[in-house]
Amino acid sequence: MASGVKPRVKVPKTAAAGETITIKTLISHKMESGQRKDKEGVLIPRSIINRFTADFNGQNVIDITIEPAVSTNPYFEFEAIVPEAGEFKFTWYDDDGSVYETSKQITIT
Repeated sequence: MASGVKPRVKVPKTAAAGETITIKTLISHKMESGQRKDKEGVLIPRSIINRFTADFNGQNVIDITIEPAVSTNPYFEFEAIVPEAGEFKFTWYDDDGSVYETSKQITIT
């Protein structure tokens, strides 16, 4: 597991049924492309977040495959329709097999 990895998510606490909301996510992760060398000339192994998913009440909202050219601390902003109250679950997958998760509740007004 990479050190210092911290997922952050911004989801409105409430929405009207059927409303489209904006979700913002950021994960603190150093990222390493696997193409750089250390001081001794040894290739530094690739270490990136390679996939991001978001689900709402068990239904997939977004599923992104991330390639090595991604920047450090990847940020995603996307829209989702909220048909009912429930929970958004966000998951980031790391090259080393680590999985980082967080979730946010939303209620209907």
